[in-house]
Amino acid sequence: MRLSWIELTDFRCHPSLRVEPDPGVNVFVGDNGSGKTSLLEAIGYLASLSSFRRSPDASLVRLGAEGTVVRGEFASATGAALVEVEIPVTGRRRVLLNGKRAAGRAAIAETVALVAFLPDDLDLVKRGPAYRREYLDDLAAQVWPAAGAEQAEYERAVTQRNALLRRDGRMSDPTTLDVLDERVAALGGAVLSRRLATAALVAPSVEALYAELGEVPARVSFSYGAAGLEEVPAGAGADELAELLAPALAAARRGDLERRTTTVGPHRDDVDLVLDDRDARTRASQGEQRSVALGLRLAAYRVLADRRATAPVLLLDDVFSELDARRSARLVERLPEGQVFVTSARGEEVPLVGRHWRVATGTVEPG
Repeated sequence: MRLSWIELTDFRCHPSLRVEPDPGVNVFVGDNGSGKTSLLEAIGYLASLSSFRRSPDASLVRLGAEGTVVRGEFASATGAALVEVEIPVTGRRRVLLNGKRAAGRAAIAETVALVAFLPDDLDLVKRGPAYRREYLDDLAAQVWPAAGAEQAEYERAVTQRNALLRRDGRMSDPTTLDVLDERVAALGGAVLSRRLATAALVAPSVEALYAELGEVPARVSFSYGAAGLEEVPAGAGADELAELLAPALAAARRGDLERRTTTVGPHRDDVDLVLDDRDARTRASQGEQRSVALGLRLAAYRVLADRRATAPVLLLDDVFSELDARRSARLVERLPEGQVFVTSARGEEVPLVGRHWRVATGTVEPG
């Protein structure tokens, strides 16, 4: 899979821009603040309909503009996918896929696959559970396009339940809560099922890649903690998991009424990453944590390549400045063939051969 071209209008610092990248390696070099990461962010947005910086849509609009438009065409062996997104400063965005309205990410995920390596990837290991949940959810949405819609529906159901609890607290209507609990349990079972299946897909690759990236051999394992559930049966499907979540929600209701929030469900789950018998978050060195994070991203790439039978587009945002020479070399050795986008303030620090581009504010030129 490759990006054939991309056009930006009033996106971040770029008033107007069109780039037709090489089908292989593309290295974007420029000073900090020149718009290198914004270009990769726009590519990532076309694939996921969200910013890998976790920025709200309105912040993507260039200061003073009324909205931004991002357009790009992805090509693969199965055909082309033209993705067009219009984001106003206020109001709803408009998404088109091959000229027709796309309701959400699912339609795009069926044809576009992308993996991004970011400077903040260490957060996957070091920071709170939201980062690890997001990693599994993002990959699940690309492996099973319907998963993205399930995640969005689950989040809406939890938001509705929380809104009721915040407003009415202990006076919340039991009948309304019963209806919401049923919905949260059903959708939560679907989300949890996808996460567990995704973890099972990436776990073997993460362990192998951790060793290949040059660390002392260690067993890297996932330990999934489901909030409110004492045990999650191996191989449980969405319906079985929903049946487990329903009584857990009921048992937690009294406490939820007091706290005015929902304490049971996938939105409260965590994934512990364990090196042998050590918690990677608190008991691993930063070098070990970096290798685990790289292993997670490479494992996601391999899973998508295997499932799609085509190499996903790969984004490497200023990654090599964060790695020592040994890890950089190991990473490059394990990058599969395909289209790659790399950013750097210093082109000489990128150990990849490819087409170089010079980025200045609002411009990208071959360089």
